[in-house]
Amino acid sequence: MIAAATSYARYFEALTPAGLAGLERVVVADVRFVDPFNDVTGVDGMRRVLARMFADLPDARFAVTDIATGEAAYLRWRFAGGRWAIEGVSEVHFAGDERATLHVDHWDAASQIYARVPLLGPVIRAIRRRIGQFPG
Repeated sequence: MIAAATSYARYFEALTPAGLAGLERVVVADVRFVDPFNDVTGVDGMRRVLARMFADLPDARFAVTDIATGEAAYLRWRFAGGRWAIEGVSEVHFAGDERATLHVDHWDAASQIYARVPLLGPVIRAIRRRIGQFPG
């Protein structure tokens, strides 16, 4: 599985809008893609999510910093695009042909996105401070 995970990571590190045409090489037709804002099934749905990302952030780039495998592969990554910098982990399950069947992105949208939105940010930060006051 490490070979599949490494190949998948390299695809995303090199991804450009033009590269979306080759998404079928690394995911199955009925792939499920989940992140904090999307839950789509099918290669076309995943392609739409990624195309929208590039439309909003033309300079978007992923850098995979670590890969671990077991029942699934876990890819730790950094994303940069525009004024955004996000860190997260992708949980990826592979079929026998080494194409992804499930891709779930785990990252904290509250601290990495919402807290940086002008009107939402102060509210999110206040809630986090308040919750942080309670003993574990």
